[in-house]
Amino acid sequence: MAKSQSPETEHPVKAFGWAARDTSAHFSPFNFSRRATGERDVQVKVLYCGVCHSDLHMAKNEWGFTQFPIVPGHEITGIVTEVGSKVEKFKVGDKVGVGCMVGSCRECDQCANDLENYCSKFILTYSSRYTDGTVTYGGYSDKIVADEHFVIRWPENLPLDAGAPLLCAGITTYSPLKYHGLDKPGLNIGVVGLGGLGHVAVKFAKAFGSKVTVISTSINKKKEATERLGADSFLVSRDQEAMQAAAGTLDGIIDTVSAAHPLLPLVNLLKPHSHLIMVGGGEKPLEVPMLPLIFGRKSISGSGIGGLKETQEMVDFAAKHNIFADVEVIPMDYINTAFERLEKSDVKYRFVIDVANSFKAE
Repeated sequence: MAKSQSPETEHPVKAFGWAARDTSAHFSPFNFSRRATGERDVQVKVLYCGVCHSDLHMAKNEWGFTQFPIVPGHEITGIVTEVGSKVEKFKVGDKVGVGCMVGSCRECDQCANDLENYCSKFILTYSSRYTDGTVTYGGYSDKIVADEHFVIRWPENLPLDAGAPLLCAGITTYSPLKYHGLDKPGLNIGVVGLGGLGHVAVKFAKAFGSKVTVISTSINKKKEATERLGADSFLVSRDQEAMQAAAGTLDGIIDTVSAAHPLLPLVNLLKPHSHLIMVGGGEKPLEVPMLPLIFGRKSISGSGIGGLKETQEMVDFAAKHNIFADVEVIPMDYINTAFERLEKSDVKYRFVIDVANSFKAE
C-alpha cells in the first residue's frame, strides 16, 4: 500500500466523517475511504458514537502519538451491512458494537488469554496503524470495517445510543472491578470523579451488590450521586474532616479522574491490602505516597479497557441489569461545542453523536 496515497483514495470504499487536522482540535467534514470487506471482516453502518474524554486528549495530541488528520470515536454502535465469506458470528442486519481496538497479534500470551487489550501490538480503533500500514479512523464517520473478532454482538434490549459508551466507559470500569475481586456483594467501593467513567462505575458496582462511595471535589454532585445514581455515600475530597472519618473503610477505589490530583487522601481511605485503581488517563505524572502503601500493603495500579471476551460479557451483564450511560445525544456538527463543554465537565454524563441522522442530509 503506497503511503503517499490520500485518505480519500487509499481504499476502495468511500467514507465520510468529521476530522481534526491539527492540535487545535477543531473538527470539520472529511472525505476518506475504508478498506473493502475482507473474508473475516464486517462492514458496519455507524448509528451512534459516544464522545470519550480520550477523544479530546487525542485530538489535542496530549498523549503524544496522534496521527493527523484524526477521526476519533471508539464507542460505536451500528448495523452490519456486509460480511466477509468466512465470517461466522454476524450476518447482515445484526446490531453490533465496535470499541477501543480493532486489531492485535492474536498469537501472544495476552491474546491467547483473551486479553487482547494488553497485546504489545494492539491496534486502536483510531489514530493507529492497521496491518496494511494505513491509519485507522474511528466512529465519527458513516461506516467502519473491522475484523469480526473485534466486533461485539449487541443485546436486543440494550439501547444503541445510551449503550454505546459502555464500549469504553463501561469496560474500563467493569474490568478492574472483576479483576480485583470487587464484584462481590457487601464490599465498600469508592469511585473518584463522577463523569463519563465514574457514573458508569457507580452503576456496575451497585449491580454487583456493593456499597458505593462517590469521592468528588464538588459538593454540587452529591444529590446527583446519591439520589439519581444510587450511591450510598458521598465524600468531598477537600473536606479533611470527612475524609479522615472515612479513613480505612474502602475495599477498593476506582479513580476515573484525568486531571492532576493528590493520591494520598485516596490511599488513606483504603483498608489494608486494598487497591487504588487508576483508569483516568492524565498526561501529567502524579506523586506516589510510599509509606502509606508500605504500612498498609496497599497498591496503586492501572487498568485499561478489557479483552473482547470480557467486553462481550460486560455488555451482556449491562443488558441483564439495565445498565447504560446517562447521555446527551447530539448531531455531528455540534462536536466542537461538545468538546468545549467536555473540557469544563459540562455534560451529564456522556455525549453521544447521532451519526446516521447527522449524515442523512450530507
